This record gives sequence, structure tokens and C-alpha cells, in this order.
Amino acid sequence: MRLNTLKPAPGSRRPRLRVGRGASAGQGKTCGRGVKGQRARKGGYHKVGFEGGQTPLDRRLPKFGFRSHMAVTRAEVRLHDLARVAADIIDLEALKKAGVVASAVERAKVVLSGEIKKAVTLKGIGATKGARAAIEAAGGQVLEPPAPPKPPRVTRVEAPSEPAGPKGEAGSKSKSQGSGKAKAEARAGQPQSEGKAAKGSKPGTHAEPKSRAAKADPKGSESKGPESKGAEPKDTQA
Repeated sequence: MRLNTLKPAPGSRRPRLRVGRGASAGQGKTCGRGVKGQRARKGGYHKVGFEGGQTPLDRRLPKFGFRSHMAVTRAEVRLHDLARVAADIIDLEALKKAGVVASAVERAKVVLSGEIKKAVTLKGIGATKGARAAIEAAGGQVLEPPAPPKPPRVTRVEAPSEPAGPKGEAGSKSKSQGSGKAKAEARAGQPQSEGKAAKGSKPGTHAEPKSRAAKADPKGSESKGPESKGAEPKDTQA
């Protein structure tokens, strides 16, 4: 065997297809791409999911679920994973050094899964009710994580009031304002005088006295009863 005689096994490599070499070869003229169109152009047809203009499948199907950005910073620790930590007091840094949680984790919580046989102390790590009972049964304890700081309380600042002048000026201003209001109310509630009413009324439209109106209306006197004029007295003799 020599290097110049080495060749691949028969049938493992197919010969390259030679296109554009005449119609007799089967791939002449259009080279198997057809006549015109996007698929015949240089660069090919490579848009993934395109279905000729109709709504593609990825848009027809309903969307569900989401990917939480907080999942990277949270982690769950099983009870048997605590045995991998050599420290007696286990905190978040000890879990990261032991490779139990990722380095980007900010909060961890121990769940009831597996068994624990050694006494450990959890510090700054949460634990479920069942996991806490299992740790305490093994002789360990769970220290409560520190409470998050409360946000500062925002107090409203009232606008400063206008500075008052001397007592004499303030008293005179209040008195003048009070007298002006009283005068305006008196003018609004005072009825018009008779002279103004007489000037504003048209001639011949003033009301006549009741005695003159009664004399001028003979019909009204007849409707009053037997005492009116023209009415016959009733017969008192039965």
C-alpha cells in the first residue's frame, strides 16, 4: 500500500453533479432550477417557515408559558445535597463553593427531598416546613434569614402660607372686605323704590284700586249671591 494509491471505498463518495453542460446531461440551460422565480435566483430560497404569504404555522398555533428571568437567581436545594457541604454552618456562599448551586444564585431554599443524617445549621437560607422538621430531627437548626429593609417613608411637605402683615393692616383689610360684602348683599336684597317702579312702568298700565274695579265689573257683583243687584230675594214663607 502506498500513499498515491489510497482512495475512498467504492460508493462512499458520489461524483459532483455537473450542471449547465447541455440538455443531454439532464441539467442543462436552467441547471435544474426551472424558469425564473425566487427559487431560480442566486442565493436560493432560504426563508425558514415561509408558506407563500399565508399565516405560517408558528403564528397559527397558540402561545403558552413564559421564561422567567428570575429563575436564574433562585435555586432549590434538597436535603441530601447538604451532605456535600463540609461546613457546619451552611450559607449561600458555602453552597456555591461546594457546587450545589450556581454562582448567579441570589436566594436558595431547602425542600423536603431525600434524607439528612448529620446536624447542620442553615444561615440565610430558607426551608420548607417539612425540611425544617427533618433538619431539627437530625439535631440541626435553621436560622431565620434577615428581613429585607423597609423603604423610607415619604412625607408630604405643605406649601408655606403667605406672611401676614402688621396687626393694624390685617385688621383694616378684613374690616374693609367685610363692609364691602355687607353692602353688596344689602344692594342685592333691597327692592326697587316706588319712584323707580313708576318711572319704569308705561302710562295707563298701573293697577286700579279695588273699589273702582268692583264698580266697573257688574258681572262680578251678580255672582256674589242674593245681596247682589238684580237678584230676587228668596220666599221665607213656607
